[in-house]
Amino acid sequence: MTKQLTQVSPHSPDWYREAIIYQVYPRSYMDSNGDGVGDLPGITAKLDYIASLGVDIVWISPFFKSPMKDFGYDISDYCDVDPLFGTLADFDTLIAKAHSLGLKIMIDQVMAHTAEEHPWFKESRSSRDNPKADWYVWSDPAPDGNPPNNWMSVFGGSAWQWDTRRRQYYMHNFLVSQPQLNFHNPEVQQAHLDALRFWLERGVDGIRLDACNFHFHDLELRSNPPATVRDTATVSDVNPYGMQAHIYDKTRPENLPFLQKLRALLNEYQAVSIGEVGADDSLAVMAEYTAGGDKLQMAYSFNLLVPQCSSHYIRKQVEAFEARVKGGWASWSVGNHDVQRVATRWGGPAAPQAFAKLALAMQLSLKGTPCLYQGDELAFAEADVPFELLQDPYGITFWPEFKGRDGCRTPIAWTSEANGGFTTGKPWLPVSPDHLAKAASVQERDQESSLAFTRAFIAWRRKHPQLLRGDIAFFDTQDQVLALRRDLEGERGILAVFNLSGEAQTVDLPQSIGAEPLQGHGLPGTADGGKVQLPAYGAWFGYVQ
Repeated sequence: MTKQLTQVSPHSPDWYREAIIYQVYPRSYMDSNGDGVGDLPGITAKLDYIASLGVDIVWISPFFKSPMKDFGYDISDYCDVDPLFGTLADFDTLIAKAHSLGLKIMIDQVMAHTAEEHPWFKESRSSRDNPKADWYVWSDPAPDGNPPNNWMSVFGGSAWQWDTRRRQYYMHNFLVSQPQLNFHNPEVQQAHLDALRFWLERGVDGIRLDACNFHFHDLELRSNPPATVRDTATVSDVNPYGMQAHIYDKTRPENLPFLQKLRALLNEYQAVSIGEVGADDSLAVMAEYTAGGDKLQMAYSFNLLVPQCSSHYIRKQVEAFEARVKGGWASWSVGNHDVQRVATRWGGPAAPQAFAKLALAMQLSLKGTPCLYQGDELAFAEADVPFELLQDPYGITFWPEFKGRDGCRTPIAWTSEANGGFTTGKPWLPVSPDHLAKAASVQERDQESSLAFTRAFIAWRRKHPQLLRGDIAFFDTQDQVLALRRDLEGERGILAVFNLSGEAQTVDLPQSIGAEPLQGHGLPGTADGGKVQLPAYGAWFGYVQ
């Protein structure tokens, strides 16, 4: 008999393997004070909604003090809330409400760089002999005055910026206003661990580690060689960053001992971590950073945050990770605040609701902890933000070939009224008219909606431990169909077949398997005589005999 699971097992050391993460981008979730920007009280007001989805962990993107040049990913104080988002008291209220609902709170930790307004950097740049002079990555110029090497910024141009105060270059992997910290300095590491302890003491249950392979750099400042295979997963193909093999400016071996220090601190509080990995070989780094039980519990990459969505591609990513991992655990994300929304990226500009349901079911059937992005449960498509309203500096730099990240960051439409019930003021980004028709309040009244399906499928999935923890294996099928099985000791295997296309598909089951239908998942599909019949964006689940 299949065990009936109603919730994750919080007392198990690897409880996170049964969990589902839900990402909240606070600027765009809910505005409580009418200034047009979402805030912590707004999130608190919507925690009942989040809990109703059946998710377990709420990851909140940065809300710390910041000049907001990169919308919170440029931090000027790691131990305080930016007034735009509220106060520390508001955060404490949020934590208390979340815990009362059985939700865990995960915060973003941006450790590789700070804002240039951070007191650490102000002191560091003031002279070459102050107490924090070595807290950031500084270098004398090359003999001709140019930067010391060819390292590039993810956001365009050189990774080096001349500073007239010190008459040296400082390194920045992202914006010029985000100077790179020198993790080779033990004081920098300890400062971050102390800041993290501040939040753990307030009841935080976990951290998402931003750009977690960017902490260390090559002390010899050697130039990167050209890439043998251009990286188009981490950055778009119009970005020259992908033309280098980034072996000296990130993913350095010194990062592993630091991650062990981080894990030791998290273990004191039974807190969990998930790392964002953007690397030339992200799957290998994910496996390395989660191996051994003494570093990160989970990691995710951009490998499923790309336009490719064929069954062959998805299978290749999962199998490559499984082949390399040694006891570690993946988190498979198909959407977040950095990429085009999955409904558009994979389903096309006019993706039907059926596609959104199929994509969710497929993601939640892979081996790993799923991470859902706000609005994907509502099947929101990428919003069209005109250039004159664009906020993202990344998109402004590479416009029009790359329109940036604002299209996935527009405010949530809670109602079909003006501004979607997000704010009583002028929203910082426009609410998409297309989202108003799919607003949460509209979908609450529709039992066939994407929202209803999300709740039902998550609840159904939790009843089947094979889909939570089981091993995974794939079957050869046509490229529009992804077929896999999940096996867990003591349980019957489950076969899952997904039609990723808008055309009906017939799939021949392996004769050695045989399977009986598994009901209740909510997707259309039938099986008869060893053949699975799937309508467009249909799926079929069955017990393996």
